[in-house]
Amino acid sequence: MPALPELSLLHSFVTVAQELNFRRSAERLAIDQSALSRRIQKLEANLGYQLFERTTREVLLTPAGQLYFRRATSILADCARSITEARSVAEGRTGRVRIGYMAFAATELMPQAVMRFGAKHPDVALELQYMRTQGQKLALANDEIDVGFMIGPYENSDCHSLLLATERLYVVMPRGHPLLRKHQLDPGDIASSDLILGDMTEWGEYRYRLDDLFNQVGIALQPKLEASNTLALIGLVSAGLGVTVYPESLIGFLGRNVEVRPIFEETFRSRTVLVWKRTNRSRALLQFVDVAKRRGVSR
Repeated sequence: MPALPELSLLHSFVTVAQELNFRRSAERLAIDQSALSRRIQKLEANLGYQLFERTTREVLLTPAGQLYFRRATSILADCARSITEARSVAEGRTGRVRIGYMAFAATELMPQAVMRFGAKHPDVALELQYMRTQGQKLALANDEIDVGFMIGPYENSDCHSLLLATERLYVVMPRGHPLLRKHQLDPGDIASSDLILGDMTEWGEYRYRLDDLFNQVGIALQPKLEASNTLALIGLVSAGLGVTVYPESLIGFLGRNVEVRPIFEETFRSRTVLVWKRTNRSRALLQFVDVAKRRGVSR
């Protein structure tokens, strides 16, 4: 493959091709006419063919020069456009942010961050992908997403982790359940009830957190039934087959056939963290993180 000419040579050639006059072209380029002639000679030598026909009266493009002028004009336009577009990405005005999120962030944290970010940075594309926490960790490691809303805490030397929310846990029960006589429940109330939980395949991270919390107060969770998604869990609860435990962010989306009571134990909380790789210095990503973290820790 022949060596590509320098952009300065291309720019000089295009200017001469437009003016068909070396004096005027040199004035436009702010260089000596002799220096411009040397540039054109160098370009023709590099290419191996003549671009201009010169006489004492006029300068004309050769047939090869005419074709090369059209291509060179396009190349310079593409180069200028790429510089502008890359500057926009570097400054965070355009680009994309790939976002992973799990169920507990889907109702408020993620949508609110996306809404606020879109208002401030309308030309940055946001790509949203629902995935459980463990999947987000793998996706971050493989550079398949830029940032993730995960169940926390999460400690990894390769990543930044920012606590966005800490939520009280609630017991979700069918209407008319005996525990509804109490305004708030303690962990022992859950242990004495038939328990329905998400399965380990889809709800593994949350199950680990719940097991840790209940183990701290001497209770080993033993679910009677398991399900893979929220609709099935709530359906089983509303059918009177048991109770489940959900964080506060989902309580408003459970429907009319279940009721809830908070767990009166200060440590029984679910945490949502925002995680991104330390090596990812994309301006658009950092702007998204800045918008998302203004939500702050709540509940």
